[in-house]
Amino acid sequence: MSVLFITLEGIEGSGKSTHLPFVADWLRRHGRQVVITREPGGTPLGEQVRGILLDNRHRDMSADTELLLMFAARAEHLHEVIMPALAKGSDVVCDRFTDATYAYQGGGRGLPATRIAQLEQMVQGDLRPHFTLLFDAPLELTIERTRSRAQPDRFESERLAFHRRVQDVYRSRAAAEPRRFLIIDSSGTVEATQSLLARKLAERMPC
Repeated sequence: MSVLFITLEGIEGSGKSTHLPFVADWLRRHGRQVVITREPGGTPLGEQVRGILLDNRHRDMSADTELLLMFAARAEHLHEVIMPALAKGSDVVCDRFTDATYAYQGGGRGLPATRIAQLEQMVQGDLRPHFTLLFDAPLELTIERTRSRAQPDRFESERLAFHRRVQDVYRSRAAAEPRRFLIIDSSGTVEATQSLLARKLAERMPC
C-alpha cells in the first residue's frame, strides 16, 4: 500500500479545518496510518512563524517577507514532520501547503508565480501532494463565517477583494490540474459536506 500526501485547501471560512479530522478518520477506518499537520506551522519553529504571520500587529509586513517566512516554515515542516512520516509508511494529511502560497502570496499579494515556483523547487524538490481537496463555497458565505470569529487574524481581516483574488487562484489551479484536485462544495451543512467528502475519497483512494 503506497503512502499518500494529501492536502486540504480553501479560502478562509471554507471549512477545510473543520473537516480535516473527518478525512483523517475516514483514512484510518480504511486501515491506513495517518499523521495530521498544518501550515504554516506543524513544528515548534513553524508554529512560532505562524504566530508572526497571523498577528495583526504585523499588518505592514512586506509581501516578500511573508513569502519567505512561509517557505522557511515549510522547509522545517518537510524536514521534521512530512518526509519522516511518509518514509515510515504513514499518510500525511496537511491543512494547507504550497497551493495556499500561490493563492495567498501570489493571488492575494500579487507576487509573481515564477518567484513562488523557484522557492517551491528549492524547498520541496519533486515532492507534490498526491491529491488536494479544495473546499469551495461562495465568497459571501465564507466571509460571513469568518466574521463570526471572535478575533479575526491578519489574513481573515483582509478586504473582500483580497479574498476574491485568493479564491480565483485556487479555482484556476484546480481547473489546470483536474487529476490532482478534488473540489468539495462546502456551502452546505457539515453532514452534507462530509457525505460528499466520503464519496470523493472512495472514488480516488486505492484502499
